[in-house]
Amino acid sequence: MSMARAQQLAVHAIGEVLNGRNLSEVLVQAMQYPELSAADKGALQDLSHGSLRHLGMLRQLVQQMTKTLPPAEIGNLLVIALYQLHFTRNAAHAVVNEAVNHARQLHGGRYQKLVNALLRRFLRERETLLASALKQNEARYNLPAWWLNYLKKHYPQHWHNMVTAMAQHPPMTLRINRRYTDAEQYQAKLTAAGIPARILDTHSVMLQQAVAVQKLPDFAAGHVSVQDFGAQQAIPMLNPQSGERILDACAAPGGKTGHILEWADCDVTALDIDPLRLKRVQDNLQRLQQRAHLHCADAKELHSWYDNNTFDAILADVPCTASGVVKRHPDIKWLRQPQDSRKTALQQEALLDSLWLTLKSGGRLLLATCSIFMEENQQQLTHFLTRHADARQRQSRVLLPDSKQDGFFYALIDKI
Repeated sequence: MSMARAQQLAVHAIGEVLNGRNLSEVLVQAMQYPELSAADKGALQDLSHGSLRHLGMLRQLVQQMTKTLPPAEIGNLLVIALYQLHFTRNAAHAVVNEAVNHARQLHGGRYQKLVNALLRRFLRERETLLASALKQNEARYNLPAWWLNYLKKHYPQHWHNMVTAMAQHPPMTLRINRRYTDAEQYQAKLTAAGIPARILDTHSVMLQQAVAVQKLPDFAAGHVSVQDFGAQQAIPMLNPQSGERILDACAAPGGKTGHILEWADCDVTALDIDPLRLKRVQDNLQRLQQRAHLHCADAKELHSWYDNNTFDAILADVPCTASGVVKRHPDIKWLRQPQDSRKTALQQEALLDSLWLTLKSGGRLLLATCSIFMEENQQQLTHFLTRHADARQRQSRVLLPDSKQDGFFYALIDKI
C-alpha cells in the first residue's frame, strides 16, 4: 500500500493547496487515516512539501510535454510522480506503475496512457527536458513571477541568494535553555548521542540532519527547543528583565513565550485568538516547566482581556504573509497573491495601535514579522512612528533567508 497511498494523498494535498488551503491543515487531516504507517506519513510529508518546493519546475515539465494541459487532478498526479522520479530514491518502474494505476481511477481512465507516456518520456529525455524547463524563471527559481519581480526590485543586491535559500530544505535548529546549560555543553551531549551538530551562538546549535525530538537529550525535561535561528533573535532584542510584566501578543505556538521565560523571571501574559493554538503554548510551557497567564482573545479587542494594568514590554509578533518562512512552508509561495502584504499591513496597523495603549511610558514594543515584504516591515514601522508622537525607534533588523535561518523583521520601539 505504502507508495500508492502516499502518492494518492499527496496528489489530493497539492490540489487542496492550489485551491487555496493551507498545507499544514490538509496534512493534519490526512494523517488521521488509521491505515497510515509512520513510513507512509513520512512519505506523504516529503512528497507534498517537496513537490511544492519545486512546483515551478515540475509544472513547467508537465507543460513542455503536453500539447493541451490535462485536468488539474491529472496535472497534480504528474507533478507528484515527476517529483518522485527526479528527487527521491523510489524505483522508477514502481513510481510509473502506481501513477498509471492512479490515473486509471480518474476521469474514466482516459488519461492513463498519457500519464504512462509522459513519465517514460521524462525518464528517457530527462536532461534535455530539464535544461529547457530551467530557461523559464518560474521553473528555475520555483517562485511565481510577481514574487520574483518584487524581490529583484526591493532587494537588488540580495534577491538571488534569497531565492536560492528559499528553495532549500530548512535546517533543524535548537534553542538551548539558558536556565540549564549552554551550546557547548549541549553539543557534547548530542555528540555522545551520535547526533552531529554545529554551534551557532552561545545558546543555539544546528543539527547536521533532522532527528525526531524524542531522540534529543533532555528534550522532555525542557533543556532544549526546536526553533529557527532567525526566530531566536527576537527575545535577545526585547531583552526581558526579571520582575517585568510582559505581553506576548499572538503567542502561539509559544516558542517566543518560552524564550522570554528562559531569559528572565517575568510575569508573562500570552494571548492568542485560536484556542487550539493556545493549547500548544500551554503544552510548550509545561515541558519547559514555566508558567504564563494565557488568554484566548483577539489582542486588539482590549475589553475582552486587558485589565488596565500596563506592561513594561510587549512582543508584537503580528500576523503577516509569512513570506520569510517558505523553506519550512513551501505552500506559501503558491498561496500568496501580490495584494496580500497590503491587506495584512492594514490588519497589523489596527493591532499595533491597540497594543500601544497597553504599554506604559518608558516601556518598549518589539514589532516582529516572519515576512520579507516591505509593506509589513519597514513601511509598517514608518507609518507607526508617524501616527504615534510618543514612539521612538531604538533599532531595527532585517534578517534575510539564508542557509541557517528564515527571513524576519524586528523593530524595537520605545514609548516616551
